[in-house]
Amino acid sequence: MAKTSKLVAALTRRGPHRVLRGDLAFAGLPGMVYTPEAGFNLPAVAFGHDWLTRVARYSSLLEHLASWGIVAAAPDTERGVAPSALNLAYDLGTALDIAAGVRLGPGNISVHPDKLGVVGHGFGGSAAVFAAAGMAAIFPTVSTPPAEQPAASLTVPGVVFSAPGDAKTLRSNAIELWKAWDTATLRIVNKAQSNGLAEGRRLTTAFGLGSPDRKTQKKVRALLTGYLLYTLAGDKTYRDFADPEVQLPKTIALDEDAAAVTPEEKFVALLKG
Repeated sequence: MAKTSKLVAALTRRGPHRVLRGDLAFAGLPGMVYTPEAGFNLPAVAFGHDWLTRVARYSSLLEHLASWGIVAAAPDTERGVAPSALNLAYDLGTALDIAAGVRLGPGNISVHPDKLGVVGHGFGGSAAVFAAAGMAAIFPTVSTPPAEQPAASLTVPGVVFSAPGDAKTLRSNAIELWKAWDTATLRIVNKAQSNGLAEGRRLTTAFGLGSPDRKTQKKVRALLTGYLLYTLAGDKTYRDFADPEVQLPKTIALDEDAAAVTPEEKFVALLKG
């Protein structure tokens, strides 16, 4: 645990790479791409945003991943009031194709075709599962159609991040998604706020859906980066981040009662406030 605690502490800080930022529009897809300054055969992820949230609100997270050697491409599509999880999933796949198929930067950056994953927050977390290459769902929310359906057929490793109390909220499907996804690990981030990951003021704040939380952002950056460095980059230093038997720092154990919450109990919890 002491070793893992040091790794988590180190991963809360920016990595050793200088970061470059580019525009996915050059390849016909609205969005941004963040890369290390140089590197060949790098791992890459496509990142899906939450409901009514621009990808610019995740710039610090995406830059953080790139600073640790992970290319991060984020389509800025499906930002309307009634977005399609299936359409965003398609755009996530396109973003990965761009990252893997185009020589990035000044020509000294490339992505390995076998080191690809999809990550998403909230609505984007569910869309990541529909992309059929889901890697991490961060505080995922209920979608139509349900993300649990494709999750049941996934054989790739994955991680689902949840916040304390999310099991009793109507919007969250983190526990249900984890149960359906046989090869996924659940991490409940201690004292996290599921709507706190995006940076800056969001339109959803006006709907009473939370505001940015720096502590949540720092914890998720560290836990997600460690997970990706092991599962995508193959760095065995971070093996514990993908081991469901290891209790990571900044996380808490699953409450068995919370794991069994029914939709009716979620509704009652909502009424009780």
